[in-house]
Amino acid sequence: MRSSRLKRFGLFSLLLMVAVLGSSCTYYKRVMARMNLVDGAQAYNERKFDEAMEKFNLAVSYDPEGTTLESKTAQLFLARTLHSLFAGNRRNTKNAEMAIEEYKKALPGFVREAAESKAALDAKPGDEKLQNNYEKNKAIAGSIVSAIGSLYENLQQEDKWADWQIKAANNAELPNEVRANSYVALASKQYTCAEEITENSEVKKTVTEGSEQVFKFTKPADEAQFSKLKKCVEEGTSYIDKAIELNGNSDSAWSYKTSLLLQGMRIAEMEGKSDEKVALKKASDEAKAKFEELAKIKQAKEEADAKKKAEEVGGAAKKKASEKDGAASQENK
Repeated sequence: MRSSRLKRFGLFSLLLMVAVLGSSCTYYKRVMARMNLVDGAQAYNERKFDEAMEKFNLAVSYDPEGTTLESKTAQLFLARTLHSLFAGNRRNTKNAEMAIEEYKKALPGFVREAAESKAALDAKPGDEKLQNNYEKNKAIAGSIVSAIGSLYENLQQEDKWADWQIKAANNAELPNEVRANSYVALASKQYTCAEEITENSEVKKTVTEGSEQVFKFTKPADEAQFSKLKKCVEEGTSYIDKAIELNGNSDSAWSYKTSLLLQGMRIAEMEGKSDEKVALKKASDEAKAKFEELAKIKQAKEEADAKKKAEEVGGAAKKKASEKDGAASQENK
């Protein structure tokens, strides 16, 4: 009987020891990852990029799966370090390629963070702390998607750029606002395609009507160019409508919606469809009004945020000065 109890006690002790050691190991890894992350951030700020990469790689090595905030952040900063190296020397395209791969490794972790913080906010709507946490994670995920797209553009890999934006736009795990931004980016390319054709001097001509000079648009002599114009406007409109469906409060989406409707007006004029031109003009004016409304709201928010930040910085400086005065007063005593 005693032997059986001792065995059970021994097994319990062993399990307890494994649990404690496992917990300690996890804690140790997080502490070491955090130390290397802090050291790497300092090296990065001092533009010691080789040292920064070494530290960030070490931080990531303690949790390659990116399950902790420390490793996710280190992975992101590793990508940003490579991005900075490429920005400093555009001829070294290897750094850009490596940055893209590291960004792609970092993205899933912050997508999970955004989803979890959104779920927490949905369970407790109106909570300012949860709202700020969600906005922060959403912004990081968006910045990663944008950075990858920017690097593909810098490398002049247009096909990969388009594939990446389409993949991001269709990724239901990403926040809607991030997906909408990818649709806007795709729409912007199609708008540029259309504008390059309609701004051509053979297509866009200045004529006098009464006492005023106005623009008149005629079909390109090359039928293939006209077909291309129509296709660009059609695809661009499709992308921008999807962007607005995902995020109706995007001022940039409504801006491109306005511009693409104007391109549609030009096509209608080329085809002699006056009624369609009038309808598109009305739709364009409505889209422009929506854009201006959202732009004002955005500006007001940015100004309010800047004011709040300035007040916080001022308050912190005041507190520090007060503490300093208090310490000096104690010394004099």
